[in-house]
Amino acid sequence: MAGDTGSSSPAAENGDAPDYDARAREELGFSRWWLVVAAALAMAVVSPYQYVWSSIEGPMARDLGIPLTQLGFVFTLFVIVQSGSQFPVGWWRDEHGPRLLTLAAAVLAGGAYYLLSYATAVWQLYLLYSLGALGVGVVYTVSVNTALKWFPDRKGLTTGVGTMAFAAGAALFIPYVRANATTGAYNAVLQRMGLVIGAGILIAAVVLRDPPQSWFDARRGDQESEVEADGSDTTSVRDYHWREMLRTWQFWLMYGMFVAVSGAGLMLTAKVVSFAQTVGLDAATITAAATLLPVAGGVGRLVMGELSDRLNRRMAMAASFCLCGLGLFAVVAFGQTGTTVGFLTAVVIATFFWSPQYTLFPSIVADYYGEENSSANYALLYSGKMWGGVFGGAVAAWVVTQVGWPMTFRLGGVLAFLAGVAALALREPGPAGDDPLRTAASVDDD
Repeated sequence: MAGDTGSSSPAAENGDAPDYDARAREELGFSRWWLVVAAALAMAVVSPYQYVWSSIEGPMARDLGIPLTQLGFVFTLFVIVQSGSQFPVGWWRDEHGPRLLTLAAAVLAGGAYYLLSYATAVWQLYLLYSLGALGVGVVYTVSVNTALKWFPDRKGLTTGVGTMAFAAGAALFIPYVRANATTGAYNAVLQRMGLVIGAGILIAAVVLRDPPQSWFDARRGDQESEVEADGSDTTSVRDYHWREMLRTWQFWLMYGMFVAVSGAGLMLTAKVVSFAQTVGLDAATITAAATLLPVAGGVGRLVMGELSDRLNRRMAMAASFCLCGLGLFAVVAFGQTGTTVGFLTAVVIATFFWSPQYTLFPSIVADYYGEENSSANYALLYSGKMWGGVFGGAVAAWVVTQVGWPMTFRLGGVLAFLAGVAALALREPGPAGDDPLRTAASVDDD
């Protein structure tokens, strides 16, 4: 674990890197990449909860005969429940494995989406979407940490595949929903999608499992060999418990960054349709933006995840978040001038560089704090999405009423840019026994 993340170890450079593919096949009886496929399937089918809501809330409000503003809290509730569930789910998964949790998620996420078609009151929508969000939270933490636990050599790429599916998977649903989820007809759409969600998660539950303790013991042995070859202190090689992680300054800096970037990105996700309508863009442009958004997010997670494995995780974060901020400024500029191509390009850029936070953060948490407790550790960081969701949903809606759409989106751009600058201060936690809250300047980067 010595040195900055994303660089090759001496063992790898000398051709002596551990053969994790062979080790995993001995444990599983099949290629570990099938676990990534299963995780990606589950992530893809739950993606409508986050990315399709903006396309169904209008017809739903009209059918129920209520103002659209009464549904504004649904997306915020989704983010709060989905994010807040991560820590208890992650702790349970680290202790007991993913199988039962994933089966429960199939019932919660699939069943809640199906039952949305029968909702006749706003409180029912709040309740059902929250139950579904709990299922999404289970799927998310199980899928992301399956990659972290089984792929210590390819954290960025494999978390990128799973989180890409969560974003890009929605692109398969959005055109269908926008074409069919009209007033009086969206009920059938919700029912069909609920069945697809439940079936996809059930298939994943059959495949997903965690490594045995011997896997993590062997992994620590590999790390000790690497740091010995570097001439570093082997006491830095350990798996942090979540309580230990909370005593490091790195966690709290990353938490602030996570809140800022997720707030900016979730605002774009939840409000891009409303913003485009407000500035007078046509329906075709709005549909294209809603469709391109999850595609760009998915590709960004995969590309930046792979680059962070090969280059430098910290610098990948800094570049990605700063570019996201600049993209949000461009969304405003091109939206105000009515430049369709420029607007769509800006949406793609902002989303491409925002979305990798869900690949880069879990990877760097595993780099800094180990893989054995990764579910609980990353879950604590991921809880920052709750506050980001509050900003991207309810707070952004209020800010719009005070300063207008352009300034609200520019504020999101500032938050993302500041997170990118803050990433430059990140360093690995030092050896056990050091003062965990020492200043960043006292920790060697390489």
